[in-house]
Amino acid sequence: MQFKFLTTVALATLAVAVPTDPPPTNQCNAPNNLECCNSVQAPTNSGLIGTLLGLLNISVGDITGLVGLTCNPISLIGGGNSCNAQTVCCQNNYFGGLISIGCTPIIIDV
Repeated sequence: MQFKFLTTVALATLAVAVPTDPPPTNQCNAPNNLECCNSVQAPTNSGLIGTLLGLLNISVGDITGLVGLTCNPISLIGGGNSCNAQTVCCQNNYFGGLISIGCTPIIIDV
């Protein structure tokens, strides 16, 4: 009797203690964050990206992901928008798509 109880408790404890995969930290809230960017680059302190980030008072070290320049939203409904450049999912969009940060490339097969 005690053996069954101890076995049950041990198995229940083991089941609770087994680690699970954490949720992904960079999820795209499609279609809200899908964009078509003319240029996608790594964040840097130099060049146009560095200048724009400086004007926005954003530190390069605070950026996770890529930086998109001249981005336009993509609508999945209706099929009116198509992207002839780089399709990305971005977390933050500034100045109507002039610069978007936290971007992850997305491959859309049509």
